[in-house]
Formats: sequence, structure tokens, C-alpha cells
Amino acid sequence: MKTKGALLRELNSPWKIEEIDIGDPKAHEVKIKMEAAGMCHSDHHLMTGGIPMGGFPILGGHEGAGVVEAVGEGVTDVEPGDHVVLSFIPSCGKCPSCQAGMANLCDLGMYLLQGEAVSDHTFRIHTADGENVYPMTLLGTFSPYMVVHEASVVKIDKDIPFEVAALCGCGVPTGYGSSTRSGDVRPGEDVAIVGVGGVGTAALQGAVIAGARNVFAIDPVEWKREQALKFGATKAYANIDEAMGDIAGITAGGMCKKVIVTVGEVHGKDIDSWMNLTSKGGTCVLTGMGSMLDTEVTLNFAMLTLMQKNLQGSIFGGANPKLDIPNLLSMFKAGKLNISDMITRQYRLDQINEGYSDMLEGRNIRGVIRYTEEDW
Repeated sequence: MKTKGALLRELNSPWKIEEIDIGDPKAHEVKIKMEAAGMCHSDHHLMTGGIPMGGFPILGGHEGAGVVEAVGEGVTDVEPGDHVVLSFIPSCGKCPSCQAGMANLCDLGMYLLQGEAVSDHTFRIHTADGENVYPMTLLGTFSPYMVVHEASVVKIDKDIPFEVAALCGCGVPTGYGSSTRSGDVRPGEDVAIVGVGGVGTAALQGAVIAGARNVFAIDPVEWKREQALKFGATKAYANIDEAMGDIAGITAGGMCKKVIVTVGEVHGKDIDSWMNLTSKGGTCVLTGMGSMLDTEVTLNFAMLTLMQKNLQGSIFGGANPKLDIPNLLSMFKAGKLNISDMITRQYRLDQINEGYSDMLEGRNIRGVIRYTEEDW
């Protein structure tokens, strides 16, 4: 079918809305009419080359929610009319990683940046001129229609607002799980959240819900610091230097048992400062993404050893998409997890460049694209 999508034609160029052609669902695939798409910082990494895809043009978007329109042969978990969230990492439930309880590291993830459909390793999306299109993480939620593998589809309750559900495809489980799973925040611990955008705000809420004694938010944007306090932060600071002395005083020199790094772009030179904020035997969880081409890190190895600290990587917050996405949305319904207020502004698809400008300028916690009759 012919539809449209936000494409990148080259690095450091703006998103461009173009006509695309999306094929019908094949075996184990699902066709979805999209309602909402989250605007995550990771999609901006496509523009800068920090996340290198297999080629151009790229169809962006890896957070989204919508309604199932059709299913291919062999699909049993969903049917037309179901409301679903798109998980940016597929979960097959059968590979060694899934069987070992690490569904966020599902072996299907090896195909995420190649652009080829999991089902048959062909391209499902093409431009009007017949070029192959590379969808972000095999999804491409910056289009009002999608055809994806069933491993990327999670059924949800029909009373969940689509804009809320969309953020549970990446940002909310990534942040919340960075605190509760990867960080294993325990009651009474002191926690620092470095970067309080969409992922950081979810991490902040995770730390609060886990029972942290103090949750310190660190972000250069004053408005985001103000929002962090509304979401439960104990104190907020503009930078690490400002935070270091005050946190040392509050914790009697013990610093933070857990430091959750959720900045939009990680630089290796900053690692040591985050580790200095981490207590003896504590854990610094690195959730924010840097360039895949960056291999240089500033780190005091002696202090890492002598203070027995941990530097922990985290993808998708260690989540099991099929389990954790519905669970987080049930917490939202129960009033335990505030996702609605994380959505600062909603945009049309043709406002995507404005939305990313707002994100980079610190005007959003999370922006969401909402699709309408004009798009379908």
C-alpha cells in the first residue's frame, strides 16, 4: 500500500516526508494502523551517524502504538482490532537469550539496523522510485502504517491512551528498568539520575517507586530540573560539579549507591565524573547512547578496583517486552506511574523537525507524533 513516512536521505540532514510503499504482511507479520509515535533521542542519532544503519534512505521511529489491521499466516497472539505497542527490540521467546531470561537481548536484535524483514530477509518498504528503505529497528513508526514481525508486537488494553502506550515501546521501560532492573535500586539507597528527559524521568520514577531515600536529578536545563522535582526528585542540580559537594554533604561522604546515566548523548570523557558520584561498591548504570564509533573512555581504573565499583551497561532497561510493557501500563492505569505528564507536546508528522528542535533545545520531556484522518 502507498502511504508516507519521515525519511533521512543523508547524515545531518532534516527529516523529509515522502511517499513510501509498504508491502502486505507475510507469514508471522502484522499490519498496524499507527495512532502515535514517540520522538526518542535515539532517532536523532540516526541523523548524526551515531547509530549507523545499513543504508539510506532511513525511515525513522522506534516508539509507537496503534491498531492491528491485518495479520499474516501463523500469527496467533494478536488479531485485527487489537491495540498494540511496538517494542523496539523484538522478543521471540525461543532464542538462547530469551530462554535465559534476557529478552531485551533477543537474538533477533542482530537484524535491527540492517533494514531487512526478519521473516524472509527482504525489504518490506520502498520509496516511490522503488528504492529499499531501512526502517529504524525494523519498525519505522514515523509512518501512519507499518508491517512488522510479530516478535515486535505487544498487545495492550484498549482503554490505554495511544500517546501513553507509545512511550512504552522504548523510553518508559528503558528508564524505569534502568533503575529497577539494571540498577536494582533498593529501599533506602541514594540515587542520582543524570539527564532527565523522557528516559531519565522514567528512571527517576522507578527509583522513587523502588523506595530510594534520596533521588538527585542532574540536568543543565532549568525547566527539566523543575519538572524532575514534580516527578519526585529530592533535589536537582545543573551539573555534576554542582551536585558533587552537596550530595557528599547529604550522604555524609558516602555518595550515591546507584547512578543512572540517561543523557541524550554519552561522551567517554564524562564516565569518570559519573563514577566519582558513585559510592563504594555502588553501580553506575550507563543507559544513554554514545556514538557506536566512539571507543575512548576516561576512567580511573585504580579507583574502580579499590572502591569495588561497577559500571553497568543497560539496553531497554533489562526489560522483557511482552511482560513489562503491559505491567508498566497497568501501573499507569492504577495511578502508580505518571506517563501522561511526561508528554510535553504532540505534533503532526510534518512537524517532526520542529519536534526534534524542541527536544535538542530542552523544551520537551517527550514529544509525540499523533496520526489523524489526514494521515490514513
